[in-house]
Amino acid sequence: MIKVVSFKICPFVQRVTAALEAKQIPYEIEFINLSDKPQWFLDISPNGQVPLLVTESGTALFESDAIIEYIEDEYGALEQGISNEQRALDRAWSYLGSKHYLVQCSTMRSGDEALFSERLNNLQKAFAKVEKQLADGSYFKGTQLSNVDIAWLPLLHRAHIVKRHSCVDMLDGFPKVQAWQQALLDTGLMPRSVPEDFEGIFANFYLSEQTLLGVKKRVCAADCQCD
Repeated sequence: MIKVVSFKICPFVQRVTAALEAKQIPYEIEFINLSDKPQWFLDISPNGQVPLLVTESGTALFESDAIIEYIEDEYGALEQGISNEQRALDRAWSYLGSKHYLVQCSTMRSGDEALFSERLNNLQKAFAKVEKQLADGSYFKGTQLSNVDIAWLPLLHRAHIVKRHSCVDMLDGFPKVQAWQQALLDTGLMPRSVPEDFEGIFANFYLSEQTLLGVKKRVCAADCQCD
């Protein structure tokens, strides 16, 4: 069985586990502490980062883009009959999503309104591009789940948790993206691709009193005006 080495709230890891869950590929997962990386991990991880996927033959693969391509090559694509041109477009839109993971993370960790607004504006530029691109149907390309959906899933999952806890909607003004978010929520992939204690750990880090979202969380809880 393949193994994924993970940090519990890493969006790059969730992209990999969501791909495995979408294809119903069995895997085991091992969590590490990134502030105290075990030597065995450093010995097999050239960049010292997660995710790391260890294949059934024992080869350690790193970089989430490469891991996603391996999963597709080894276990088959989510979509069949895709042209090379379309596959390249899919990878480009997937990259646009994954390169904003850290943008979203820094936004959520912002400690004041000015910094939060500046960073959120940068993040929403990406959502605006997707808003224009989304096809008719539940998913990015229509009715068929694709690797593009998987790449954007961590962003949409975190935006969902942030809204539910703090009443801040990172997707405000993007109705198509909001509908896409709900469609991906309905698949059940979001909770299946993270550990059971994900939301608690996430909230402790991104919705603490040291962040603007944490302050808004307290106000939101007092007002009880969000769903």
